[in-house]
Amino acid sequence: MTDTPTDELRRRALDALLEARTRTATLVDSVEDDELTAQHSPLMSPLVWDLAHIGNQEEQWLLRRVGGGEALRPEIDSVYDAFEHPRAARPSLPLLPPAEARVYAADVRGRVLDLLERSPLAGGPLTDAAFAFGMIAQHEQQHDETMLITHQLRRGPAALTAPAPPRTHTPGLPDEVLVPAGPFTMGTSTEPWALDNERPAHRRDLAAYWLDTTPVTCGAYLDFMTDGGYGDPRWWAAEGFDQVRRHAITAPLFWQRDGGRWLRRRFGVLEPVPGDEPVLHVSWYEADAYARWAGRRLPTEAEWEKAARHDPTADRSRRFPWGDADPTPVHANLGQRHLRPAAAGSYPDGASPLGVRQLIGDVWEWTASDFLPYPGFAAFPYREYSEVFFGSDHKVLRGGSFAVGTVACRGTFRNWDLPVRRQIFAGFRTARDADLDGGGG
Repeated sequence: MTDTPTDELRRRALDALLEARTRTATLVDSVEDDELTAQHSPLMSPLVWDLAHIGNQEEQWLLRRVGGGEALRPEIDSVYDAFEHPRAARPSLPLLPPAEARVYAADVRGRVLDLLERSPLAGGPLTDAAFAFGMIAQHEQQHDETMLITHQLRRGPAALTAPAPPRTHTPGLPDEVLVPAGPFTMGTSTEPWALDNERPAHRRDLAAYWLDTTPVTCGAYLDFMTDGGYGDPRWWAAEGFDQVRRHAITAPLFWQRDGGRWLRRRFGVLEPVPGDEPVLHVSWYEADAYARWAGRRLPTEAEWEKAARHDPTADRSRRFPWGDADPTPVHANLGQRHLRPAAAGSYPDGASPLGVRQLIGDVWEWTASDFLPYPGFAAFPYREYSEVFFGSDHKVLRGGSFAVGTVACRGTFRNWDLPVRRQIFAGFRTARDADLDGGGG
């Protein structure tokens, strides 16, 4: 019997939900219960809060909204409301203990899988194309990335292990690539699981610009540091330089000096900073300062997306730099498969039509843009996902890191954060306006 489109949607949703839950289990089962209930940083929730929050969101959106069922644990809704309680205050809440949180999340998931099996996956905006199931899989993967950040912040021996990324970088790549002037389609109106801030598709017309072929490396960033970059206010936005001085910041987060060399702490392991990897754990202010020091700038969000999606030969926007097919391990470093970025210039199969590398995976990339709605934006299915964050307080990040699940990563996906944030898996690449002579690196 041939599968119907509904069968394929159901299988895709099932795979996404199972993949996310396998990863969640890895993150919570790798440490003892006292580590699950501890707050490893005031910037993050206890891991056990994330676990029960994942189950609670799944219950509210799938069992109650889609399935129309009675609430299983209505008394905990407010405890796991991310907007009601800031992260620093969550340890004081009446949280479910680890064993109870596991049972709750598993109970919800079992009922959700039964619902998925019988759902028509049509008949309304939450069920059409299995949107709500895809939204919940993305939500869980986003919290998995948050939990992985907590693992990076925790002290003590390593709890997670993973193989190193493959050595697929290509020597002799040009430093930058020219992106020609012209229009392109930004955003999407057809991606079935795209979230509200990615919509709708609209045309943008950009001047020509040069973009780094790869993200900025630790070695290149070290040149900025060695040249006194952290002490020179010429390169910094005023707020950023104030942060540097008040907090005595002299290097990316988790770096430390050891005599004549720099080391970094990565998931409980202290190791030499690898010069050929994309720099990680830098704020927007640090990225912006480096770009100014280098005589360049951060790309706008539109410039990033055009480089990542526009196929100049076909004059269309792809889902990903390499095409429309979902990511595989040869395309990008995603899904916590490796606990570090790959060397700059890796993943040639994931290059854009113009030859730009690693636009998806490895590190989130800061852009110059504030997080703002697209023309015609409509909040769906709730205002608190995107709309309440729009404005100049948050900067856009693009591309996804090694910590991003494949279901929560595509060429249109938009992340955002405060420009001071350093614990996130963020790096950057730089751009410049196209010179009249058209020269490049």
